[in-house]
Amino acid sequence: MYLSSLTDEEWLIIEPLLPKKKLTRPPTWSKRQILDGIFYQLKNGCNWVDLPKDLPPYSTVFWHYKQWRSDGLIEDIMEILHHRVREKQGRKPLWTTLIMIDSQAVKNTCNASIETKGFCFYKSTNGIEPIWDL
Repeated sequence: MYLSSLTDEEWLIIEPLLPKKKLTRPPTWSKRQILDGIFYQLKNGCNWVDLPKDLPPYSTVFWHYKQWRSDGLIEDIMEILHHRVREKQGRKPLWTTLIMIDSQAVKNTCNASIETKGFCFYKSTNGIEPIWDL
């Protein structure tokens, strides 16, 4: 069990959202174990090859990750979970709009036009003013 592993409560929420297995041979690894492998890699940022040996083989985990990502399943699960959290908090389930603007002073270059040159009062430096296309 790792910090990134699904709890029983989390698994009960996510399991119905996963695709049903086609009628073929029984799987060697459960979807929960595969998800634990995916979450381990995403949380720790390790190479797929470096997954612990008690998780499914990295090739199996990576194959499922690619399939579910390309099918849009991972994004669908994220959206469903996001809706549930927002509803639980008494908010509208749809995404909200967030705009974040970060100001940054960039050193002037000899190629910068006079119109873009400015002064950052916060940092007390000369810089190039950003151009916003909103």
